[in-house]
Amino acid sequence: MKQLTICAVLVIAAIALPLLIGNNPYLIGILITLLMMATLASAWNIVGGYAGQFSFGHAAYFGAGAYTTMILLSLFNTNPLVGMAAGIGVACLIALVTGSIVFRLRGHYFALASIAVAEIVRLTVLNLGFTGGAQGILLTDVPFFGLDLNSKSPFYYGMLLTLVVTLGITAYLRKSKTGYYLQAIREDQDAAASLGINVALYKNRALLLSAVLTSIAGSIYALYIRFIDTSAVLDLRLSIEIILTTIIGGVGTLWGPLLGAVLLVPLAEVLRSNLLGDTLFRLGVVSESSPVGIFLKDGLAHGHVLVYGIITVLCILYLPKGILGLFRRGK
Repeated sequence: MKQLTICAVLVIAAIALPLLIGNNPYLIGILITLLMMATLASAWNIVGGYAGQFSFGHAAYFGAGAYTTMILLSLFNTNPLVGMAAGIGVACLIALVTGSIVFRLRGHYFALASIAVAEIVRLTVLNLGFTGGAQGILLTDVPFFGLDLNSKSPFYYGMLLTLVVTLGITAYLRKSKTGYYLQAIREDQDAAASLGINVALYKNRALLLSAVLTSIAGSIYALYIRFIDTSAVLDLRLSIEIILTTIIGGVGTLWGPLLGAVLLVPLAEVLRSNLLGDTLFRLGVVSESSPVGIFLKDGLAHGHVLVYGIITVLCILYLPKGILGLFRRGK
């Protein structure tokens, strides 16, 4: 009951947040990115955290939702919800093919195979004519029941709803029979199989559910950006960022992915906007012409992935259960 109350308060606060910050487009954009990364990390956590299958190919499902929605809109001017549903179907198809192949492998072989599948999807999209190839797809107008999609608020609330649904599914799953089976598979596949658990079936179920949620986030992101290409929605870097967000927050936990996104997305924005360097320059702590100043101005703005990596290494060494594990240890 206490957890439900906390969740309700958090959701109400999230709903009211755009009004509290005055619908500032820049801040709303950061919040949309935060909600998206929290959704993607939570979706990946189903298969990577609870089932213990570290997939490096989730960009394929994100791209499936994004590309399918944009292609149907650009070619047939379909309703975005139809495009989203079609994107789910494509993501499920990719997940079924992927699961039938890569789940025969374990450990680093599985990780490498998932990367290979994602790269096959990316190269296929890159070389198909109706996908826009290297130029991508650009939309100038998105019809959607008369809503003003030039505002960022609909995408904020759409991504918030997707995150709430993802967390709700995860909360239900981890206390269900399927959730216990997935955790048993994570701990020891052979032991789980010896107890009569259909390992392949439950791993594929986890992957399908994860792919569906990831695809929905991809569709909303595509409608929000209105321009996509393979480097934006099918890049391996996206898969890595999803995994790092989950690991740093707390893999195999309900709130870990959200905590990781809350910490890393603002950090990435601070680095990209060079806010840290500008602040130090303004205070006179560092000179712009000094080696440190040059690094802060030219290097650090593109180094958010490097910073993610450093934080991940520190978490693995000192916080193997993520930052959420630190709070639990404190209790």
